[in-house]
Amino acid sequence: MDIMTIQSFSSFCKEITIFLLKLRSICRYFRQTALFFKKFMGTHNEFGKQGEEMAATYLVKKGYLIICRNYRYLKAEIDIIAQKGNTVAIIEVKSRSSAYFENIAETVSKKKIGLLLSATDNFIKTKELDRDVRFDIITILKQNDKFVIEHFEDAFYHF
Repeated sequence: MDIMTIQSFSSFCKEITIFLLKLRSICRYFRQTALFFKKFMGTHNEFGKQGEEMAATYLVKKGYLIICRNYRYLKAEIDIIAQKGNTVAIIEVKSRSSAYFENIAETVSKKKIGLLLSATDNFIKTKELDRDVRFDIITILKQNDKFVIEHFEDAFYHF
């Protein structure tokens, strides 16, 4: 090999080393970011599950029979399906740790309502239920160490 080839190869190796060091730094950043989001989302999901548990307890105290929890159909999930008398209540649970800027119940989007409708239709057909169906929202708002529960019956209509 001549001198020029050795110098070019040496220069190439230095550039590769610099690139790998930058890549390692970028990977560290993304790994730390992923750990942060994993921790945050884990806490968020735990609070959501806690809210669903509180909602189910609330419903039982109000005389409802819990038929099913976390019913899934395709991309849809119904948090709680409960019955009181001849009415089946399809219940979406919304939990928040702060009042935020908007009414919690208003955060149920049209897309979510559509998914709830398809899952409800599937549930009613597969279980062959002949009952009135109602769509409710239960909100759980954490205020300091206390929880405020609100139950909105007939929160939206399916027609």
